[in-house]
Amino acid sequence: MQMRALPDVTSDVNAETPSALQWVGMEQIAVPISVQLANGKLLQIPAKANVFVSLDSPESKGIHMSRIHLAMNHLSNIECNTGNINQLLDRMMASQEGISNGAKIELSFDLILDKPALLSDESGFQSYPVVIRAEKKAEKYDHEIELTIPYSSTCPCSASLARQLYAHAIDENFPDEKIGKAELLAWAQSQSGSVATPHSQRSYAYLHLSFGDSEWTELSTLIFQLEGVIGTPVQTAVKRVDEQEFARLNATNLMFCEDAARRLKKSLEQMPNVRDYWMKIEHQESLHAHNAVVVDRKSAS
Repeated sequence: MQMRALPDVTSDVNAETPSALQWVGMEQIAVPISVQLANGKLLQIPAKANVFVSLDSPESKGIHMSRIHLAMNHLSNIECNTGNINQLLDRMMASQEGISNGAKIELSFDLILDKPALLSDESGFQSYPVVIRAEKKAEKYDHEIELTIPYSSTCPCSASLARQLYAHAIDENFPDEKIGKAELLAWAQSQSGSVATPHSQRSYAYLHLSFGDSEWTELSTLIFQLEGVIGTPVQTAVKRVDEQEFARLNATNLMFCEDAARRLKKSLEQMPNVRDYWMKIEHQESLHAHNAVVVDRKSAS
């Protein structure tokens, strides 16, 4: 008995209501990707992919979704970089037999980096949420990377108020004109010397960086660079010497959300491959039940 050819409705049946559609595809496809780190090693990471092509043929019933899925599978065997993503977009469009003139992909994953402690030999792993977006339309490629970077922020206002209370406590406890150094040091390190502490909070920088058709900056290098710009990155495994250094960094980097935003803005404006950016800086207040926020984007040229 001869096998009958299986029906292909996508190719053989026209649309009931002819019309082009901007994007058609699939979301939340599981795929492993490989990201290169600063040391040259490739880190394999589980990711979720949203993939789409344009449906530019009004008469076509639909796109060939399975072909997009098969094209996505190639990403598991190669490095996830600008060139390979561009080739994937080309492959997705070519798989549609001329009915698509555009393609886009969105990869979401957690980048887990080995992060050394500030002073000791300890280290630990920290997870950074990352989204890579890429699109091809009218023979033009566009790439965007979304990063979430946590850090610590200490309020300059509360630091100033704490210093005032500290000065008042010294004046109360040492009424004489001269204070013995040993006596003052003993008091400062005692329980009585804990007069007031500035309030600090977990803070976040949410960044959308557009690279156009330029190469991305290697992700771990970019993340650590931006953490250095802020000055108070959160830590993983620490010893007391690291915790003390973290306290020192917070004291020397007192900042409102405006200060953190301006630091990042200056750095991003100086990155030649960043064509555009959007950022939201969020300080999750410990004094208030609300957050302090800055939203900004690239300065007009």
